[in-house]
Order: sequence, then structure tokens, then C-alpha cells
Amino acid sequence: MSLREHELQAWNVSENRFPKEGRRTEALKFLLNYAILAPSSHNTQPWLFKIVTENIIELYADRTRALPVVDPEDRALTISCGAALFHLQIAIRHFGYAYKLELFPYSNNQDLLARVIIDGRKEPISEENSLFEAITKRRTNRLKFEDRKLQEALISKLRSIVTEQGEEGVEGTTTWLHIAIEEGEKNSLADLIAEGDHIQSSDKRFRRELASWVHSNRSHSKDGMPGYAFGYSDIMSYMGPFVIRTFDVGKGQAAKDRQLAVGSPILAILGTKSDEPMDWLKAGMALSKMLLLSRSKNVWSSFLNQPIEVPELRPRVQEVVKEEKGFPQLMIRMGYGLDVKPTPRRPVDEVLRS
Repeated sequence: MSLREHELQAWNVSENRFPKEGRRTEALKFLLNYAILAPSSHNTQPWLFKIVTENIIELYADRTRALPVVDPEDRALTISCGAALFHLQIAIRHFGYAYKLELFPYSNNQDLLARVIIDGRKEPISEENSLFEAITKRRTNRLKFEDRKLQEALISKLRSIVTEQGEEGVEGTTTWLHIAIEEGEKNSLADLIAEGDHIQSSDKRFRRELASWVHSNRSHSKDGMPGYAFGYSDIMSYMGPFVIRTFDVGKGQAAKDRQLAVGSPILAILGTKSDEPMDWLKAGMALSKMLLLSRSKNVWSSFLNQPIEVPELRPRVQEVVKEEKGFPQLMIRMGYGLDVKPTPRRPVDEVLRS
């Protein structure tokens, strides 16, 4: 096995290896193999888990992996942790456990984001099998999508799963989803994406931060974004971090992202009714539902969050989706396309707190 294959080994997790016998804590640790495959901003993987007892798993924010320039409030960090939490929930249910969920259980500890309490056994929900199977197939696909519409049934289901009521332990719903299909609306959003590219790329601090998470295709890093995730050849991937750090490439990036946005079958804006850490965590859980459902239908996704990351542009995104009230949290492009390689992951042992 090559070093690069070793860093991608996490994606080869098999449910056949689930430890049916032995201690419950071993089973809980195995379930985390699915949580760590969640998406995160710059693939920072900003989560930590603690197996407290044979019945309790805690999720913590790893703020040493924060992005202070592009995400000064840890909004995206918390969303990423919410996505990992939903992966964990799906895995728990798939292997036949019931559970209770507590979000931000202690108001004086904002690093402890969630506590999952195993509460006996429960038959898996057959309708969720496809979501579980999609965990190891999900990727962030930054390549151009096909000129092919998404099925109306899928679009309708995406809307419903984002806005459905919370489960036990999660009061109500704060999330909403706006889907842009018409060319005029996609063009308006694409203009904001391009403007965001110009603003971000002109900021040396932003470029330095981004470059620190972009790696060559032959890097041994277990996090960050290898050049191949952007379609770079091996040679180009060696130059990528230097170019990003040194030059303002906003004009070219804006043109590329604008084309990607307009050419995508849909642009989805995931938002919340308010804008607090609890909302961000729930947005991450809703995001994970969206991505797994769409991947189960052979649809790829990637993010164009620039106008949400730039404070002065975020209200203008809300103006485009004016029928929804609240705060845009993520912009996701979705469509059909070619398969792409996964990105590296830290192994479970590296994200476990003692």
C-alpha cells in the first residue's frame, strides 16, 4: 500500500468489520469510522470525539483547526462538526441502536457540541440504508457537471428533509433550503460568487490561510486539500500552494467559479432562521442529510461559499432568496458528473480524546 493509499484508507471501512462481540466501547469506536468521513471547510476535520462510557459519545470542536481569516466566528467549523454528527447518527441507527441526542449540553462549555447517549436496541430504518451506503461514496466534486437536470422528486425530497422537524432531543427545526434552478437567479448568485472571489483573493491573509491547507498530490498529509481535488496534475499540484499564497488570482478564479455556478443544474442555499452556534450545528446536520441523499441518487455536490464568507456579501445572498427569512449558511452546487477521488482523513485514533 502506498503512502497516499494509506491516507485514503479510511474510505474503505466495511460494515462487515463491525465488532458484534466484545465490549460496547469497541462498537462505538467503530461507528466513528463513518463520522470522520464528513465534509469540512478546507478539509480541516475540526472534530474530536470522546467515548465517555459504553453508552455515551461526546462530540467536541477542535478549535486548533480553526480558520481565523475565512471563518472568524467558527461558524463553518461548527457546521462541519454538525455534518460529522449526522454521519454518526446514521451509523448508529444502521447498526441497530437507539439513542438520545443532546446538543450543547452545558452552556458553560461551548466546545462540547453534542452528547449521543445509546439507549438500547432498535431495528434499523430500511429507508436509511441508502444514506448509510452513501457515506463512503460521498465526495466534494469541484469538476464541471453535466448539462442534465435533477429529478423533481429529488429536489422535492431535498427541501423536505432539510425542513423536517427535529428528532428526540432536538427541538424543532431552524433550517431552510432555497434551490435556484432558473438562469436569472443562478446568474445573480454567480455574480456574487465572482465578487467574493475577487475580495478574498485580494486579501493576503486569506491567501496564506488557504495555501496552508492545499497540498501536492504526493503529500502525506492526512488533512487539507490535495491538488487533485481541484483537477491539478502532479506537477501543477506542487506549484499550487505557492501560486495561491503569492499571487492574486481572483480574476481567473472568479471566471472559473462563475462558469461552474451557472453551469450547475441547481444552486442550493442552506440557511437558518437565526445565526447562533446551535443553528450552525443543526445546519451541518441538515447539510449531511442533503449530501447523503443526493449522493445516493448519483448526484455530486461541492461548495461555492465565497459570498457567504464575505460579510458584506452575505446579506445580498439573502436578498436573492428573499422568500426565505434568516441567514444563508452554505451555497452548494449539485449535479451529475465524473467520479473523483476522496480526500485524506485522520484515523479515528487521532480524533479521540482520552
